[in-house]
Amino acid sequence: MNIIINILLFVLILSVIVAIHEFGHFIFAKLMGVYVYEYAIGMGPKIWSHKPKKSETVYSIRAIPLGGFCSLAGEDTESDDEQKVPKSKRLQSKKAWQRFLIMFMGPGFNFLLSFVVILSISFIWGSRTYAPILSEVKENTPAYTAGLREGDKVLYIGKHKIRTMDDITLYLTLTDKTKPTTFKVEKADKTVETYKVKPKKTKVNKKTTYVYGIGIKTEKTRGFFKAIKYTFVKMGALFRQMFVTIEALFTGGVSVSDLSGPVGIYSIVGEYAKSGVGDLLFLMAYLSINVGFLNLLPIPAFDGGHILFILIELIRRKPLKPEVENMIHTIGLFLLMLLMVYVTINDILRLF
Repeated sequence: MNIIINILLFVLILSVIVAIHEFGHFIFAKLMGVYVYEYAIGMGPKIWSHKPKKSETVYSIRAIPLGGFCSLAGEDTESDDEQKVPKSKRLQSKKAWQRFLIMFMGPGFNFLLSFVVILSISFIWGSRTYAPILSEVKENTPAYTAGLREGDKVLYIGKHKIRTMDDITLYLTLTDKTKPTTFKVEKADKTVETYKVKPKKTKVNKKTTYVYGIGIKTEKTRGFFKAIKYTFVKMGALFRQMFVTIEALFTGGVSVSDLSGPVGIYSIVGEYAKSGVGDLLFLMAYLSINVGFLNLLPIPAFDGGHILFILIELIRRKPLKPEVENMIHTIGLFLLMLLMVYVTINDILRLF
């Protein structure tokens, strides 16, 4: 029964994230006067569709609940019905800023969804403290031996400025564990000290892990303005995490084998479901930011790839031929599918 519930939750979360993303494209395409063939949730064959009277758009739900799309006139020149769709309603006929908004607002609505969900969590269950203050430093651990103590406020880890507790977790995850990590902290008496801590290598459940010996604990707070402030701070921390992780992926700090796909996300959904509705909603907000951020990367087939071609057009003062751009996006999509297969295989192997 738990497996069925987890699958349903997994499908629901991804469907909401995709629906919001595609709705961002859809609503701004409509606002800019672009003809929309279909707004679909899911991929594969249709299991339900509806076309309202006096509407050009087919609304559908498809069999495979892992994706979705908003089909616009002008995206694929070969499939356009030139008699049915006037040139003025095709994507290529719109001004650069209009096309930019249409492409950007998919990710933009993902960010909006994350903001609304985190704000709602803060109002309903309370917001969290986020100051990067150590709540515990265990005796006889590398951190305690080095000089760190409970109540120390972490200012820097290495060269990285620490603004929230999330930053502590982020930068400790990415540090080279074979070398000492530099902590710059503010003590209780407001003096600033620097310590070098080399984590202790150990094994937990047959998996290698590194122990510093520090604890980070949050407390719930209530209040309208505290909830709003926490939401902005949390969103900033999540965006920072995405920027740092992508940078680490290109510089070698994070391996492609560390990435997770649908199978990995499914296993995470199961863990969050055990913690309650609030944590499950936060997972949705976190994944929505991930989807929005990744889609803005300047990679062919992503929204960021389309935006990149718009910027190239502005620099060249003329667009690339639609056939050339479509070919590049097709190649990019093929390579992304190969990456997804690789990531999915790794996810499956990690389950065993």
